[in-house]
Amino acid sequence: MADLIQAAIEARERAYAPYSGYSVGAAILTEQGSIVTGGNVENISYGATICAERSAVVRMLAEGAGSKVCELAVASKDGVTPCGICLQVLQEFAASPQFKVHSVDQTGIVRSCKFQDLLPHPFVSPNVRRTEV
Repeated sequence: MADLIQAAIEARERAYAPYSGYSVGAAILTEQGSIVTGGNVENISYGATICAERSAVVRMLAEGAGSKVCELAVASKDGVTPCGICLQVLQEFAASPQFKVHSVDQTGIVRSCKFQDLLPHPFVSPNVRRTEV
């Protein structure tokens, strides 16, 4: 877990947050044992901004590091948890609803909890079907 947390802290240092000044880093442990990181990337239009967690998911898939999130660390100045959009995206790639999410601030872990405790009722529907890719 220490490597995952350190990776999130280092990702935070590389985040691009010139508008809010609120840098966030995320690190994902995949089912293949890889650690993949991402940082928030802001844009002047704000709506084009991507959070650190989604940035890490995109890298996980693009780099072929796996397709399932087994553990997540999120580093910020005050130890926040992922936002609602990020939680819904993470739901799509969760290895299990019980995977651990660690919130880290500048002094260390603020809290660790199960993913399902952060998003107990994700959007899922039997009327929305996946296509084969």
